[in-house]
Amino acid sequence: MYIDPISDLITKINNARKAKLPEVTIYTSKLTTAILDVLKEQGYIEDYAIAKDKKSSNKVTTIKLKYKNFISSISGMKQISKPGLRVYQESKKLPKVLNGLGIAIISTSQGIVTDKFARKNNLGGEIIAYVW
Repeated sequence: MYIDPISDLITKINNARKAKLPEVTIYTSKLTTAILDVLKEQGYIEDYAIAKDKKSSNKVTTIKLKYKNFISSISGMKQISKPGLRVYQESKKLPKVLNGLGIAIISTSQGIVTDKFARKNNLGGEIIAYVW
């Protein structure tokens, strides 16, 4: 059985945010680590740490969510490109999330970046998710 790491990441963050949990744990992959780097750089999460799982040989990532006055800095996350339907856009047609208040996470030839960075550097790619 195949589990999409991006949908797992987004679902766990959304559920933890709604339950007001301080942290959440997911299985580690290079893609989820790159997405978490973007979220940390943009100020949506506080930090994350990668450790070895005690029960199995897999690595797990513990994500520390960011709250201010018990309100999450992430209002919502939505996966756009899915394993059954990939969504690609060229640099001139990249979407603006909430007229620039949110970010779109884009997979480009230069790695996982935000829509603003991709527009600035004239990069197109796969739209992974929206965060606002």
